Amino acid sequence: MDPARPPPPAPRAEPSPALLSFANVSKRYPDGSREIVVLDQVSFELAAGAAIGVLGERCSGKSTLLRLAAAIEPPDGGSIRFDGQDITRLSASERARLLRGGVALLAGADWLTSRGEIVLEHVAMSLGCAGLTIREAKRRALATLDAVGVSAVGAAQSTASLSAEQRARVMLARALVGEPRLLVVDEPAPMPSLGDHERFCATLRRVTGERGIALLVASEEIATLGGIGPVMSLCGGELVSSAGEPGTLVQGPWRAAASGPA
Repeated sequence: MDPARPPPPAPRAEPSPALLSFANVSKRYPDGSREIVVLDQVSFELAAGAAIGVLGERCSGKSTLLRLAAAIEPPDGGSIRFDGQDITRLSASERARLLRGGVALLAGADWLTSRGEIVLEHVAMSLGCAGLTIREAKRRALATLDAVGVSAVGAAQSTASLSAEQRARVMLARALVGEPRLLVVDEPAPMPSLGDHERFCATLRRVTGERGIALLVASEEIATLGGIGPVMSLCGGELVSSAGEPGTLVQGPWRAAASGPA
């Protein structure tokens, strides 16, 4: 190589392909003789290992957005892709398999346990039909509990005896134990103190970051979303990124639509 000639430029790094993408997604709900358009032409992308926060008041549509992202229900229009697959074309059973294998939902209001159940069993049993023995499931559950700050002593506790912060950490372990690629968090459980809340949110960010899990979090509290990444504000029917970066969610006005198909 001629020493006087400058070296060729390094190849440009290609952007990470989207793990989750919404393209012109709409969602409506019936309200008597009319329909309420909750999401209208929403588009955004979330890369593998990246994180986005959604800030909005109650009934702003953020829970609907997360349920669509978690493949719990389909949209009324547009397409949603997970790892390149259009999940809007999947049947309910196929969407359920996707939820078990690639997407996990953590909702603070969904705490439900059996009488006399201990923490380790509660987390291990969520693995269901993952092809593991009971011993393997418990070993994975114990490791996941440790990662979110629940000790072996805590894992042996009854689920009925947990504090609010402990319960939130157990719910996080239950969501992570299946090793999802995307974690969708809908309003983490309220904590008795700001310190408890901040510690839990720090654990959420740390564990998903260490494991390369994409994170989509919605909350009414900006403190919950601190350090997550770009924050999308959902207010008055518009979802706007504070960062103004490509991949911003764009939503039309929240409006009442005429009854019947739109």
